[in-house]
Amino acid sequence: MQKLGLIAGGGTLPVEIAEHCEQAGRPFFIVRLKGFAGSEIARFPGADIGIAELGKCFKALKRAGCRAVTLVGNVDRPDFKSLTPDLRGLMALPAVLAAARKGDDALLRALVGEFEKEGFAVEGAHEVMGDLTLPAGPLGRVSPSADQMADVQRALQVAREIGRLDVGQGAVVCDGLVLAVEAQEGTDAMLGRVAKLPPAIRGTPDMPRGVLAKAPKPIQETRIDLPTIGLNTIRRAAEAGLAGLAGETGRLLVLDREAVIEMADELGLFIVGVEPPGAP
Repeated sequence: MQKLGLIAGGGTLPVEIAEHCEQAGRPFFIVRLKGFAGSEIARFPGADIGIAELGKCFKALKRAGCRAVTLVGNVDRPDFKSLTPDLRGLMALPAVLAAARKGDDALLRALVGEFEKEGFAVEGAHEVMGDLTLPAGPLGRVSPSADQMADVQRALQVAREIGRLDVGQGAVVCDGLVLAVEAQEGTDAMLGRVAKLPPAIRGTPDMPRGVLAKAPKPIQETRIDLPTIGLNTIRRAAEAGLAGLAGETGRLLVLDREAVIEMADELGLFIVGVEPPGAP
């Protein structure tokens, strides 16, 4: 079992992965990204390293005996002018900047490439921890109706199409009407926009209608950037009057799974996994 280097940003996922490695007996070492990693990850063995200090990062991982890495957690797109790279980071900067001009997906692929150049195998969080992704069918006690599944299919169709155009990952559909698509603002902001729409075209917390669906872009580097839902997604979906959430099986990360299922059940929201196109 290869020792894992966990490149940790913010949020709960880095902690989930670290705890999973502890329970599974897999050795690991954490690179806590300065300004992004939360204090709760500090209890695990690792080092605090800046986002542009690639040389320091690679040396720390190799010194710790890591042969594989996974990049997890929230990291905002940096202001490249304010970065203070080390020599290795400076060497990578021209390629990273060129990729960043093509979008976030290209930027992430460039970063993955830098780790692979140093000989590290890059593993997705869902590969490290197999039960992170959405399974087929309902996840919890609430199941969608036939009409709601029609909205699910429509929302997934829209999400895949905007992904093909490199726009975003998510869409909200209610009774066949597209209420919102996700762009750079992110899922939470999109759901906030839906909550402000006239109740005549959307659901309400008392009479929920509609669905949020998320799907990865065709060009997406799924090892480090699968679509994600968590507790905050469930709260925002309920506030927006939605009846449920959907994603492709094996291609949507569910953070804090037990708590997410419990909250969705309490609020009466369904979470459903649908096989992606072309699945056997």
